[in-house]
Amino acid sequence: MTAYDLMIKTNHHLLQGGALTDAQKAGIARQLLAARSDERTKQSFYRGVRYPGNVDANGEGRMYPGYFIPAYNGGKKLQTVVPMSPKTHILSANAYELEIIRLLHLFAPGDPVVQDMVKGTLARLRTTCFANGCPQGECFHAALPVLRFLAAAAPDETAWINKLIAFINAHIAEKLNAKKCNNGVLRYYRLCLSELGITETN
Repeated sequence: MTAYDLMIKTNHHLLQGGALTDAQKAGIARQLLAARSDERTKQSFYRGVRYPGNVDANGEGRMYPGYFIPAYNGGKKLQTVVPMSPKTHILSANAYELEIIRLLHLFAPGDPVVQDMVKGTLARLRTTCFANGCPQGECFHAALPVLRFLAAAAPDETAWINKLIAFINAHIAEKLNAKKCNNGVLRYYRLCLSELGITETN
C-alpha cells in the first residue's frame, strides 16, 4: 500500500467513526515515516514545477512540500481526503504532505522526527501565500488542508486559524457561485470547522 493510499484509507476510517489501537497507530506512523522523500526526489520535483530549491526569487517563500513528495500518478493530481480534484501541485502536493504529517502528529506526537516535521512545516507555511489568505486559483483551496493541519498540530495558533476562517468565509460563496470550486471544497471546509468545534461558517 502506498503512503497516499494509507493516508486516505486511514482518514476515511476515522471519519466514519472507526477506531484504531495504539499498535495500529504506531504501525501506520512507521509506514508513513518510511515513505519520506529523499533529497533527489524533492529536488527533481522542485525543478519539475519550476521552483528550484523550493524557494522563491527572494530565497524565502517555500511553496511545496519539504518531506513528502507525492508519487507520479500518470500526470494526474492526487485527490484530497474530501475530494477536491486538484488541478495544480500547489493544492495536491501540499494537501498530500499536510494530511500525512497531521496523521503522524496524531499517532506519534512524541517522536522527535515528527516534532521536527511539524515545526518545519509550520515555519514553511508561514512563508506561503496560500496559508496566509491568497484568493487566487487553487491557493484558495490549499488554505483548507492548512486549516485542518493547524487544527490538529497547532491548535494554539488561534490568530492564524481565525485569520484563515475569516478569509475562507469572505470568499467561499463567490467561489462557489462563480463555479471556481465545487461542493467538495465546501465539504472539506465543514470538516475543518467540525474538527475545530465550530458549527457555523460565519
